Amino acid sequence: MWPIRPSAWERCCWYGTPCLPGRRDPDVQIGMGSRVTLHFALRLADGMPVESSFEDEPVRFTLGDGTLDRGLELALLGLVPGDRQTLTLMPGQAFGTRDTAALQRIERTKFPAELALEAGQIIGFTAEDGTEMAGAVIEVEEQHVQVDFNHPLAGREIEFEVQILAV
Repeated sequence: MWPIRPSAWERCCWYGTPCLPGRRDPDVQIGMGSRVTLHFALRLADGMPVESSFEDEPVRFTLGDGTLDRGLELALLGLVPGDRQTLTLMPGQAFGTRDTAALQRIERTKFPAELALEAGQIIGFTAEDGTEMAGAVIEVEEQHVQVDFNHPLAGREIEFEVQILAV
């Protein structure tokens, strides 16, 4: 005889929790490959806002598809619709630590002559393998340009607020 599997509604009612479909139902917990709809906010440790979807449309993605940084994805594991959490993530858990190898000194002649380069400017680059990446100009010298290819939030403690809407 096959075991009878109760519905999400029945499981919630059986365990005395509010009878809301999906509430703490293991079948709707976020796991790798889950299709997730959420609102999020990223802030620096001092509270300075970086990005938020709370005033816009929610974000929809499949966990593990690379939409979010790996550390942010891991923070979502096990959450269910209705959960709202604020997590503090250290650099190694969020966008990584700063990597000195990501600082590149590039010959000025590799840039278009008409491009006015200045420190703080973000420029798009195409790697030899065709991948696109952004680099921040750190310093402009007569013969060379110092570019930082680290993620802009690398080395920073991040506050990650999420509200799970659907799984």
